[in-house]
Amino acid sequence: MAEVDNKQVIFKGYTENVPEESDMELKVSKIKLEAPKGSGAFLVKNLYLSCDPYMRGRMRDFRDSYIPPFVPGQPLEGFGVSKVIDSDNPAFKPGDLVSLITGWEEYSLIHRTEQCRKIDPDEIPLSYHLGLLGMAGFTSYAGFFEVCSPKKGEFVFVSAASGAVGQLVGQLAKLHGCYVVGSAGTSQKVDLLKNKLGFDEAFNYKEEPDFDAALKRYFPQGIDIYFDNVGGDMLDAALLNMRIHGRIAVCGVVSQQSFTKPQGIFNWFNLITKRIRMQGFLQHDYLHLYPRFLEYVITNYKQGKIVYIEDMNEGLDSAPAAFVGLFSGKNVGKQVIRVAHE
Repeated sequence: MAEVDNKQVIFKGYTENVPEESDMELKVSKIKLEAPKGSGAFLVKNLYLSCDPYMRGRMRDFRDSYIPPFVPGQPLEGFGVSKVIDSDNPAFKPGDLVSLITGWEEYSLIHRTEQCRKIDPDEIPLSYHLGLLGMAGFTSYAGFFEVCSPKKGEFVFVSAASGAVGQLVGQLAKLHGCYVVGSAGTSQKVDLLKNKLGFDEAFNYKEEPDFDAALKRYFPQGIDIYFDNVGGDMLDAALLNMRIHGRIAVCGVVSQQSFTKPQGIFNWFNLITKRIRMQGFLQHDYLHLYPRFLEYVITNYKQGKIVYIEDMNEGLDSAPAAFVGLFSGKNVGKQVIRVAHE
C-alpha cells in the first residue's frame, strides 16, 4: 500500500516552565494506511484532539507521576476522537468511531486499547466525547458527587468556572439544588456563566483582585464546597471563607504556571478550626461510576438541562498555540482541535 503524508506535532524537549509554542514543532512523516498483520493494532484517522492542562506535567522529565512524560522527538499524545481506517484487532473494525488516547498527528497506529471506547455518532456531537462525555466531564462528575458529597441548598464556589471542568461542575451543582458562584478571567466568561450556564453569580477575578473580600461579598454565610481548579491565592482566600465541615476538591492548580517556583498556602489553620476536608483526586479512580455518569449527563443534555461550551480550533497547525493558550485563559470553554472532518 502506498504511503501518505502524516502531519505531526512533535515534542522537542523537557521544560519546567510555562509551555511555549517553541516546545513543539510541526513535522511531516510518511505512514502506510494499514495495520500490520499480526500486530493486534488498528490504524485511525484522528478527527478531534483535546487540549488539557494536565498535559503540561507530561512536558517534565518527572517519572513519579500518575502518567509518564512525553518522549522528546515523538508526537504529543492525548485524548482524541478518531475513525478506524484499518484494523488487525477484531474488536475494532474500519468505520468505527472511537474515543481514545492518540497521537497529535493526522493518522495514528493504536496498540494500547485499554482506554478505547466505541462511540455512537448519533448520541451527542462527536467532539463532546472529549469534553462533556470525556475526561473533563467525568472529572466534574466524580469530583463533585464523590469528593464534595454535596447536599441540597449548600453554597458552592467554582474557580476557572468557564473551563472544561468548571462549567459542568456549576451545572451539576445547580441540578442538585445548590447555590453556585464561579470565577473567571474576562467579562465575556462571567456573562456566559450567569446567562448561559445558569450560575447564580460570577465575578471576574482580574477586576476583583482582593479574593477574600470578593468571596465574603458573594458568600456572606461562607462556602460549603469549593471546587478548586487554580490553587494559589484563590485557594488561600477560600480557606478563610469556608464554613464548618466544608469540603474542598483539589482538581487543578492552573495558576501555578511554573514548576520551579510554586506558591505557598498560608491559611492552612482553617482546616483544623473549621474541620474542613480537603482532597485531591484523579478521575480514573472512579471509573466504576462511568456508566452512571453517561446516563446522567446524556439524559440531562438531551432534556436541555445541561449545555456545554467548546472553543474549537481548526487544523493540526493550530494545536501548539491552542495548547499554550490554556495557561493564559485564552480559551472560552473546552479547548478542542478539529484535525479533520469525518
